[in-house]
Amino acid sequence: MALTAMDIFKLLPRTNCRDCGQATCLAFAMQIAQKKAKLEDCPHVSDEAKAALGAAAAPPIALVTIGTGDKKLEVGNETQLFRHDEKFHHPCGIAIRLSDTLDAAALDAAIEKTNALEFTRVGLQIAIDLIAVDNESGNAETFAKAAASVAAKSRFALILMTRSPEAMKAAAAPIAAHKPLLYAADADNAEAMAAVAKELACPLAVVADGLEPLADLTEKVKKAGVEQIVIDPGQRAMKGGLHALTHSRRAALKRQFRPLGHPPIAVVEADDPFDEMMLATTFLLKYAAIVVIRGCEPWEILPLLTARMNIYTDPQKPIQVEPKLYPVGEPGENSPVMFTTNFSLTYYSVEGEVEASRVPSYILAVDTEGTSVLTAYSGDKLNEKIVKDALDKSGVENLVSHRKLIIPGYVAVLSGKLEEATGWEVLVGPKEASFIPKYLQQVWS
Repeated sequence: MALTAMDIFKLLPRTNCRDCGQATCLAFAMQIAQKKAKLEDCPHVSDEAKAALGAAAAPPIALVTIGTGDKKLEVGNETQLFRHDEKFHHPCGIAIRLSDTLDAAALDAAIEKTNALEFTRVGLQIAIDLIAVDNESGNAETFAKAAASVAAKSRFALILMTRSPEAMKAAAAPIAAHKPLLYAADADNAEAMAAVAKELACPLAVVADGLEPLADLTEKVKKAGVEQIVIDPGQRAMKGGLHALTHSRRAALKRQFRPLGHPPIAVVEADDPFDEMMLATTFLLKYAAIVVIRGCEPWEILPLLTARMNIYTDPQKPIQVEPKLYPVGEPGENSPVMFTTNFSLTYYSVEGEVEASRVPSYILAVDTEGTSVLTAYSGDKLNEKIVKDALDKSGVENLVSHRKLIIPGYVAVLSGKLEEATGWEVLVGPKEASFIPKYLQQVWS
């Protein structure tokens, strides 16, 4: 059971020294109980108190690290059920599952293909995180050879998938320095798998059919000396998987139930690629820390990565581009000048359509704190003064011979005030970015 604020308060120095940043020790105790402060923030707490408060200070979902260096992936350590309450901190890891039955050439081709699964969206790079090597051959030597090849040639962290402790040790021991996730310990092999994970200092996945047996198995593995644990409730269907992942998250966060306080993994099983992506996306949203899939085509992966990006961005802090003047193509003195906001999705929508028009142009990204055109206008973050200041700072008047400014159609109401404030002729552009190519090609002059 987690300690209450009063339990924690009784173990603190109770000097109200404020060195922790709180007004009183009681306030600090309440912050710890709510997972909003860390015990180490108090410089005067005793070793005895640290031991007693360890459970209360520990995160409700443990942090697990897979891989090392540039390949390192951290999952878990989440504190919220709903992202609007704060945000989710460690994005779900996406793993591509490769079989060890592939011959050397086919495996190399698969590794090369997965290495290329990286995309640019609203100015940010998004990519997969893990390669899962599956011991479908049932042969320890074949498994070890495939694992070594992936460890050497892949740019991602590893998951090793087998229920055989002997095969797991054969594959994991030579590459233990890469800290692969060992998948998986079950009711039949838990003791042996835990021994391998402890010896090699690698994280271990625990799988059981249902939350109660999973909690029991997790405790067994912890008693065997394994601390870095990932859990799999063993449900592969949509309903069962969603139910298990949601209830394990609630148990960890709301009831501080430590046996389920570990990041969950969802292994997706589906023959149809559309069904696979539907299941994977659902489990990513609620609440898998790692999703393992077989599909590796770009058209399959990009929607999954996009969903993850949307869920794991801070809802209170929109993605923004730097507010400045951006040349598109090679604009000259007669090129059009337009402005939009510095909300990434808005800016890149406009930039993409300007590129498609093949009309070299200047786009001024106005600082609206990362809000869209209408949102910024309604919140008075986009007005004639703000646009004039951005225009003056950009120095665009030294780059073009004309004084014509194209503004978004949704703020056509600003045209008169803008002309008075800037001295530029204001042209009202289209409301939707998709009409920009036609506008630049047929209207701009």
